[in-house]
Amino acid sequence: MYEIWLVMNIVWEIALGVWPLLALGAAAWLVLMVLAWRRPMAQWRGAGPLAAGVAAAAAVIGFLVVPTTTRSSLQELAYWVDWANLASIALGIGVAALAFAWPAGVLWRGNIIQA
Repeated sequence: MYEIWLVMNIVWEIALGVWPLLALGAAAWLVLMVLAWRRPMAQWRGAGPLAAGVAAAAAVIGFLVVPTTTRSSLQELAYWVDWANLASIALGIGVAALAFAWPAGVLWRGNIIQA
């Protein structure tokens, strides 16, 4: 249990260091959502499968790339907490990709249909 608390504290400290980037990303996401919501006859359901595919690809790529970006490798993950952390990071990358890809897909599909 201590390891989980330690990871949460580390994530919080990292977020404090990059909060301007996180705020910029949140603002960009809000603008994207407002544009998609204001689109007449927005097809959210139609954009879902494409967004889910983008999110799944981002999660898999994140799972494979994150260890090398931290100067580690998959072979060095010996403890279950290491694998849980990597899976959580990859899932977070996938969720972030989904959060941006879904409204972007709505806007993209709307431009194709109107063209």
